[in-house]
Amino acid sequence: QLQLVESGGGWVQPGGSLRLSCTASGRTLANNNIGWFRQAPGKEREGVACFAAWGRSIEYSDSVKGRFRISRDDATTAYLHMNNLKPEDTGVYYCALGRPSYVCYIEGDMDYWGKGTLVTVSS
Repeated sequence: QLQLVESGGGWVQPGGSLRLSCTASGRTLANNNIGWFRQAPGKEREGVACFAAWGRSIEYSDSVKGRFRISRDDATTAYLHMNNLKPEDTGVYYCALGRPSYVCYIEGDMDYWGKGTLVTVSS
């Protein structure tokens, strides 16, 4: 059974960087779209980045464009590189897998979810 585990969250000062990892067990990531989502305290979950398995297209939300980067190093691990972090980036970050496609959507439907990792940006 597929399990996704996020790691790399923590506390960082504004302007700092973190790299989140998403490791899959029981299945390769190569045949799935990958999405990163976040949920800030008191707010709904939102998509921040996605990677399309077939077309390799990448999309970012406007709030993170130019600061975050999604990547996939191998068949079992995906990453979210976060730079120039802001207090409004604080939240629980989730990775998710969805059906493969040529184009992805940051709010697209996903089939598998991790339990999340907390990112706190404050001084």
